[in-house]
Amino acid sequence: MLLLLSKYKMKSVPVVDLGAGRIDNIITQSAVIHMLAECAGLQWFESWGTKSLSEVGLPLVTPNQIIKVYEDEPVLQAFKLMRKKRVGGVPVMDREQGKAVGNISLRDVQFLLTAPEIYHDYRSITVKDFVTSVRSYLEKNKDANPMLSEFITCKIDYSIKDLIKLLDREKIHRVYVVDDDGKLQGLITLRDIISRLVHEPHGYFGDFFDGILPLPQNCRV
Repeated sequence: MLLLLSKYKMKSVPVVDLGAGRIDNIITQSAVIHMLAECAGLQWFESWGTKSLSEVGLPLVTPNQIIKVYEDEPVLQAFKLMRKKRVGGVPVMDREQGKAVGNISLRDVQFLLTAPEIYHDYRSITVKDFVTSVRSYLEKNKDANPMLSEFITCKIDYSIKDLIKLLDREKIHRVYVVDDDGKLQGLITLRDIISRLVHEPHGYFGDFFDGILPLPQNCRV
């Protein structure tokens, strides 16, 4: 199961009862991370979880590989970029300082319709004004269900255990690695952590999944 989540960039895997012909459950990346967080204290987890990010080869995504948007860009352009690059979220950059100051994800597109002040200017509103307006909207509408994607960071000397706890506590799919000056050093996703847990021997699956689960065009395998 972990191999499927890792190799095929799948966010969830259905558990199928072949005899009954039904799906009994769905295992998600988030559920795997939550399970790992609950394993804190176990000997096997502690021996692995106390290692730093760099010791296990993280982050996999380097600064020059991160898809970014700038505060002064139109927010519609940001959503188009995420769709084009097939990424679920991007850091928002301060063009002058070259630092990440926020995060925006595809799910935030809902605010183009739910927040009246944004919808009014949705064609011209910048990323910075979009984020500011969303926060203002959520403060005024405490009962609103949508949540703005938060910008969560960690340092390269974080341990795997601390990172897993952070991801599980914040219920997020990605965390940005920054240096002491706040500049981006990399990006870590749930899939990246899961990939550090498993090793796929060459030809492990053979051609079993060929034609069933085609590899994404940008898959790193």
